[in-house]
Amino acid sequence: MKRLLLVLLLPLCATPVRAQRNMSEEDSQPRKPSSALNLFIWREYIDPQIIQSFEQEYGCKVTVNVYEDNETLLARLEDGGTSVYDVVVPSDYIVHSMTSRKLLAPLRHANIPNIENLDPRFAGLDFDPRNQYTVPYQWGTVGLYVRKKPGETIDESWGLIFDAKKQIGPFLMINDARSAIGIALKYKGCSFNSTDKKQLLNARDLLIVARKRSLGFDGAVGAKNRVLAKTCRVGMVYNGDAVRGMRLDPDTFYFVPREGSEIWLDNLAVPVHARHRDMAETFINYILDPRIGAQVSNFNQYATPNRAALEFIKPEDRSNPVIYPPSDVMNKLEFVRDLGPRNAWYDELWTSINSP
Repeated sequence: MKRLLLVLLLPLCATPVRAQRNMSEEDSQPRKPSSALNLFIWREYIDPQIIQSFEQEYGCKVTVNVYEDNETLLARLEDGGTSVYDVVVPSDYIVHSMTSRKLLAPLRHANIPNIENLDPRFAGLDFDPRNQYTVPYQWGTVGLYVRKKPGETIDESWGLIFDAKKQIGPFLMINDARSAIGIALKYKGCSFNSTDKKQLLNARDLLIVARKRSLGFDGAVGAKNRVLAKTCRVGMVYNGDAVRGMRLDPDTFYFVPREGSEIWLDNLAVPVHARHRDMAETFINYILDPRIGAQVSNFNQYATPNRAALEFIKPEDRSNPVIYPPSDVMNKLEFVRDLGPRNAWYDELWTSINSP
């Protein structure tokens, strides 16, 4: 796992591959965009003004549909969605499952010249070594978003969720199998990607007990909104959701618990049977424009993987450790890895955790 973090933290010398050698001449040439785009993306994950500007510039009607977790995205693509959607936004660990099932189309890099703007730290990662199918969109962390009472000292630990004696009030857990189970594993000092059956069963039991004391599972946006509404004191959320919440209510704050957590990288990809493939690649190239890339992050308040966009990021966001964590926090983070057939173990555990 240290090797994965080194991949993230150390700049790479090679630039992203620009085009596949076996492309036909026709495929490698940019084409005139079509007039529609169907985007399938996480909720509250793109500035509506970016959609409007793209529509105006390219004479294109963009239809936006949303989802809350990678498993829903994968299931939708397997159920015929590869011909419904033109651009999707999978997280790092799910990409290999999608490519192995032939759900994604290879990207024609000649149509995406702005790919050169990527920070080399986020290009060519192990789930897509040549960026053949994906380009990075945003990256961030998972932690706890908490409403703090005046003068209260908060123990910055996952124990707020898993230790009844440390519970400070109603809490929500994240409705994502790999994130929730991985967090329980980290709390017990194990790898986020453990395949040790005893460790996994212990994590399952922790989550079952915690669920009984909790308000249940919810998406990160839902948990953030519940904390803001004061019906929940603690929620497992993505850092960008928390930053937006903190801006609205200064009595809330976010932290990565001391036991460590997840670092994630979301990506733009094109389903294999996308009806508007040309427009999809035009859209991806548009997002990789430095100013548009900065607009994405200034709206989402997640970290940008676009090196050329950094100079246009709001200074207060560039210096915000919740968005760009310091090295001591980064060293405690792990990517969720594709575990091949052992992914099914996590699915079975998740079913058990959610059983009545």
